[in-house]
Amino acid sequence: QVQVVESGGGLVHPGGSLRLSCAASIDIVNINPMGWYRQAPGKQRELVAAISRDGRTNYADSVKGRFTISRDGAKNTVYLQMNSLEPEDTAVYYCHAVVVTGITTQYEVWGQGTLVTVSS
Repeated sequence: QVQVVESGGGLVHPGGSLRLSCAASIDIVNINPMGWYRQAPGKQRELVAAISRDGRTNYADSVKGRFTISRDGAKNTVYLQMNSLEPEDTAVYYCHAVVVTGITTQYEVWGQGTLVTVSS
């Protein structure tokens, strides 16, 4: 069973930065795409950013220019660098992976989530 484990959440002041990490238990060349979702209290889970195995990225409009997603194949890890954080970024952040098992077969894996709190 493939696992993804997040780390790096915490409390930060508005305007501050955090870097989230998501480590996969398999070679991430077999994961396409891999990314981050978040869920704030009382709201639906939403896509924050995703990266394909060929490096293409996709961001939510609300984080463009502030967040950067990247991947390190040697460490089987995807990162989310979050800068200029705002209170509205407060949420549980989940790592999401689409594991490719064949030409037409794949399945999703979710991490347990890491809490990011932006507050003064």
